[in-house]
Amino acid sequence: MSPAFRNLLVRTASGIVFLCILLTALLTGKTAFCLIFSFIVAVMTTEYLNVSIGKKHKAGRAVTTVICTGGFILTFLYCGGIVGGEWFVLLPAACCLLPVCLLYEKDKASYGSFIYLFIPILYIALPFSITNFIIFDNGTFDAGILLSIMIIIWSSDVGAYLCGMAFGQKNGHRLFPSISPKKSWEGYIGGLVFALIAGYFVCGSLVLALIINIASTFGDLAESQFKRNFEVKDAGKIMPGHGGLLDRFDGALIAFPVSAAYILLVGI
Repeated sequence: MSPAFRNLLVRTASGIVFLCILLTALLTGKTAFCLIFSFIVAVMTTEYLNVSIGKKHKAGRAVTTVICTGGFILTFLYCGGIVGGEWFVLLPAACCLLPVCLLYEKDKASYGSFIYLFIPILYIALPFSITNFIIFDNGTFDAGILLSIMIIIWSSDVGAYLCGMAFGQKNGHRLFPSISPKKSWEGYIGGLVFALIAGYFVCGSLVLALIINIASTFGDLAESQFKRNFEVKDAGKIMPGHGGLLDRFDGALIAFPVSAAYILLVGI
C-alpha cells in the first residue's frame, strides 16, 4: 500500500468519524449537542493556545479554557430558558482572573504573549455561543438550521477543493498568494457554485448560501494567516490526516456569527 493511498484511507476514516460525531450532536437532542459542542470549544481553545503561546501562562490557559467552554454552556442554558440573563455576569468576573494569573507567572519575558489568552474568547467561544440563538425557538431545540449552515460550509469546501485541483493548480489565478499560495479563484468560484446549490436544496436561500460562502472563505484565510504567523502546518492532531478541530472549523468561526445575524435579523 502506497503512503499516499494510506493517507487517503486515514483521512477518509477520520472524516467519517468526525461527521458521525457532528450528526450525533445535531440530530439526537440538546444534551448531546451541548456536551459535544462544549468539547469542541474546549479543544479548539486548547489548540489555539498551544500554537500561540505554547506552554506559557499555565494558570491563564486553564482560566481561558474554562471561560470559553463555560460561556458556550451558559449561552446554551440561557437560550434554552434554563437560566436567566443575570448569570452572564460570571463571564466578565471570570475574565478578571486572567490579569491575576500574571502575578504567579515565573517567566516575566512571556508577558508579551498574555494577550493571546483573551483572543479565543472572541475568536472561538463567541461564534459558537451565538449558534445557540438559532437552534432554540422559545426554548424548543431544533438544530436543523445549524445543520444547513454546516452543509453549505462543507459544500463550499468540497467545491473549492475539487475545482481548485482541476482548474487552479497549474494555470490558475491565485486568490490570496501571500497567505495561502494554493488557493485559487477557480477553486473559490467552484466552492461558490457548490455552496449555492447546497443552499438551494437545504434551506431554499441563495442569499444565505452566498453570505456563508464569503464568510467561510475569509475564516479559512484568517486561520491560515494565524498558522503562517507561528509557522505551523496544522493547529492540532486530534483528527489524523486532517489536523485539529481549529483546522476543520476555521471557516465556521466567521460564518457562524455572520449567518446567525442574517437569520435572526432578516430570516431565511
